[in-house]
Amino acid sequence: MDHGWLLRFVEHRIADRKTLRLVRKWLNAGVMEDGAWTESKAGTPQGATISPLLANIYLHYVLDLWIQQWRTRHATGDMIIVRYADDFLVGFQRHADAVRFLEELRERLRRFSLDLHPDKTRLISFGLFAAGRRKERGLGGKPETFNFLGFTHICGSTRNGKFLLMRRTMRERLRAKLRELKGELMRRRHLPVPDQGKWLGQVVRGYYAYHAVPTNICALQSFRTQVERHWHFALARRSQRGRPNWERMRKLSQRWLPAPKILHPWPIERFDVRTQGRSRVR
Repeated sequence: MDHGWLLRFVEHRIADRKTLRLVRKWLNAGVMEDGAWTESKAGTPQGATISPLLANIYLHYVLDLWIQQWRTRHATGDMIIVRYADDFLVGFQRHADAVRFLEELRERLRRFSLDLHPDKTRLISFGLFAAGRRKERGLGGKPETFNFLGFTHICGSTRNGKFLLMRRTMRERLRAKLRELKGELMRRRHLPVPDQGKWLGQVVRGYYAYHAVPTNICALQSFRTQVERHWHFALARRSQRGRPNWERMRKLSQRWLPAPKILHPWPIERFDVRTQGRSRVR
């Protein structure tokens, strides 16, 4: 991010000189690595609490407002956008709009010293008609998938053959979480089993709190199974005697590890806003 543009965006809403001076100090703080200080002429301080806020301000003016104008002036069909921090997803009803938008988006970001990630930026056919269009073009296989916010989005179908948006936990994220969990279990293996069980229960419940979305039950079951296996491995390395058998391990898992369960509603229910009638107060 260019510091000059960022300060102009902040000054557009904030007139207090003390606040602006503090923002300048944050931007000029630099980076400290191995005791050596390096000046930062672009971007925000890595790990600073103010960095996400400044990045959102920058993208609000560079991306959000521009997309709103582009939708009104140039889009010939429906258009949606979902942005979280610096990750965003744009959907178009018509292919021509998507091609034009991508070209103009690159030029827009280049004006403000930003670039699209070459590996994450793709133009794919996805949605209700993706499979049919793929067959018309003579292409085999299923429609392409994409990763967003930790989930792999897949064009699926229900038992009745209707379109179904399926979300599965990304394999890379799942493996990384299990590797981290395995290492922590080995460090905690000499603690009392109830202490380990309480900690593991919190970890599993925290994992469910984010990943327990509809169509993702298989990933939740796989996560719990792998946690159980890693726990058994850690307990078996406590000593050469008293290794737990799988019968005891199953009892420990039932006692401390919550069963997988979908916690989040379907998207159609989440965005189904209804107003209730006025109730009488007695």
